[in-house]
Amino acid sequence: MIHTQEQQVIEALRRNGGFATFRRLNEIVDFAQWKTKTPEATVRRIVQQSKAFFRIRPGLWALEEVREKVLRKFDLHEGDKQSEERFSHAYYQGLLVEIGKFRGHTTYVPPQDKNSLFLDQRLGEVSDWHALPAFTYENLLRKARTVDVIWFNERKMPAEFYEVEHTTDIKNSLSKFYELQDFHARFFIVADEVRRREFDDKLHVSLFAPIEKRVNFVPYELVAGMHASVKRMKSFIW
Repeated sequence: MIHTQEQQVIEALRRNGGFATFRRLNEIVDFAQWKTKTPEATVRRIVQQSKAFFRIRPGLWALEEVREKVLRKFDLHEGDKQSEERFSHAYYQGLLVEIGKFRGHTTYVPPQDKNSLFLDQRLGEVSDWHALPAFTYENLLRKARTVDVIWFNERKMPAEFYEVEHTTDIKNSLSKFYELQDFHARFFIVADEVRRREFDDKLHVSLFAPIEKRVNFVPYELVAGMHASVKRMKSFIW
């Protein structure tokens, strides 16, 4: 029996437990018979336009027929701010960890987050480390240990620091970056696009002048987009 493209996507999601990131969908859908040069874009269009799917977060889709089962698996309760914040924070940490690993970095999440759920795995199972190597003095290591995601280079030195800010105060993350400014590394605040103005207001004060040009804002949608395409990219700039 010949299935439509939509039916093939539905079946692929069923085999994957009813949910998948776009990257995962592009791996598990058989594009062999699809007469299109851009099957990934077709998958994106299908899930966005069909009522058979619903979006959990940017880049993460599930089947409507198993909505309750999937949300229960993630301990995600719609309308419950605490569960939504917990899920979102771990989800974007997980995406950043996987992007870093795709790019050849060793990745870190703090010990307090290692048991947080990223899809069907714990963050500690996805990341390489949840204990930092002693790459600097203890007072700076204490600051670095609390950063949400760190990418390390081949010399086991930090290359990029990421803080995921769902609802917490962005100033706290900027203060961490200020203390870590002597490392040859880049700093990123990952948050919803609606917080960009808040980010700009808090960054552009005299206290943070030394790091003002080194800290970048990355919206959630861009993280999800990079995660979906990073395997096909040799490099990228946020």
